[in-house]
Formats: sequence, structure tokens, C-alpha cells
Amino acid sequence: MRPLLTVADLGGEALAEILALSEAPGLGTPLAGKGVALVFQKPSARTRNSMEMAVVQLGGHPVYIQKEEVGLGTRETAEDVARTLACYHQLIAARVMDHRDLLAMAAATDTPVLNMLSDLSHPLQALADLLTVRQLTGRIAGAKLAYVGDGDNNVCRSLAEAASLLGAELVIASPEGYELSDRVDGVRQVRDPAEAVEGAEIVYTDVWVSMGQDAEAETRLRALAPYQVNEALMARCSDAHFLHCLPARRGEEVTADVIDGPNSAVWRQAENRMHTARGAMLWLTAAAA
Repeated sequence: MRPLLTVADLGGEALAEILALSEAPGLGTPLAGKGVALVFQKPSARTRNSMEMAVVQLGGHPVYIQKEEVGLGTRETAEDVARTLACYHQLIAARVMDHRDLLAMAAATDTPVLNMLSDLSHPLQALADLLTVRQLTGRIAGAKLAYVGDGDNNVCRSLAEAASLLGAELVIASPEGYELSDRVDGVRQVRDPAEAVEGAEIVYTDVWVSMGQDAEAETRLRALAPYQVNEALMARCSDAHFLHCLPARRGEEVTADVIDGPNSAVWRQAENRMHTARGAMLWLTAAAA
């Protein structure tokens, strides 16, 4: 049974299929009478709510599991956690600190494993991002995206993989030391944010200091300060839409007038987390049938 751990694992055909399933009506309740385990090592408002509601919409029963309840990698190995949850659930979804735990879980059971976030990858966010891009621009192939800020985080990596698979044009602007470490076909990296947003239809950013990076906060804020998405930067692509995976820190990576302005689509993007979570689970459960 195939897991969904990174966007790169999918390939373009499967990625397009998940996006189609995300907006398809009348798909019934394939999870009726079945459970979906939601393991959270890291908390998240959007991920918990979008996943729980997507499971409910498919007729299933979501079970929210906090890190203390399983002790992933401490009280029990990742493999044993997966084997236990597979006894009860149709699907295992996990939001983890270390991507290697997801690999271990997927290798230990035939029950599909879905990555709700790891240090390496955030495929569910990339799915919502591409669905939002298509809704805003009418297409994915040929759409012009700019990502400004820390280019080597899980959100940017998954966005780059997804854009490459479906033919969107992505330019990443990052300071030295914060570039995307993986080479992704069709993705261009630059230093200058103004160069990145030239001709962009979508401008995207993320927080500069994520959970677990507090010790680096001062260094990160200093390095990334010139990469703030503000009115002056957005004026270089005046018709562009603004995206952010949230939560946002107004006054750091983005100014309030941008994220709360008329060209911001962050709440549509947040809602799409639920629709694409539903699409991803439909795809996984169909593969497991």
C-alpha cells in the first residue's frame, strides 16, 4: 500500500488526480465505520481542523492522538506505534518532528501513512497551495509563482516539488545560507526579492522562525529582514495574489496591509487544506482497496 510522505513520491499524474478528487462532488463516504489516526507530535490549528473535518466528510471517525499518548520514538518505536494503530484504523496520519519516523511507520505496516508535516516535507500544504493557485489563475501549468524568504524549509521544498511536477514556474528569493538545498527541475533561485516577483501572479512567504528554531531566532530575523513581503514589493507585481501557509507574524515576514489586503488569498488557501486533505485520503484509500 502506498504512503504519501512527500510530493516527490507522487509523480505528476497522482498529484493531478488528488487535486481533481479535492473538488469532485458526490464521492460518497468510503470511510464509513472506519477510523483515521491523527498523530500530532507538533500542534496545529489548520492541520487538526482540516483533517478531522475531511475524515468526517468521508464518513470516517478521526482520532486525535497527542504526542504524550504514544511517545513516538521514546515510549514506543515508530514501527510499533504504526503496527498498533493499524489494528484499528484505515489510515494513519502523522505530524512529526523527524521525517525518518514517517519512513519507519510506512515500512512497518500495509496501512496507508499520510504525512501531515515533517522537518523535510509538508505535502498537504503543497496540495492546498496548488489548488488555490489554480482557482486564482485558472491554471497550474505556466502559472508564475514567487516564494520570498527561507527557501530551505519544508513548505518551500514541497511547493517546489509540486510546481515542478505540474509545470508551474517558481522563483525562490532567499539570502545566502537559506537557499533550497535540493535541485528541483524548473525552479529558479535568486537573491533579489524584486527579481523573484517580477511578473509573478502569486507571491508566497512563510514564517522566518518555526517551531524548534527559537535558538536561531535572532540570526534568522537579521538575515531575512530584507525579504519581508510588503506593499513596496507587491507593487512590483500589482495584480499578484498573496499566499501564506499560516500562522503569520505580521511585521516580520509580511506586513498587515499585505496579508489583510484585497489581494490576499490566505483564507481561501486555509480552507483548501480541508478539501485537499479529503482528496489525499480518497486517493490513499482507493489505492488500499
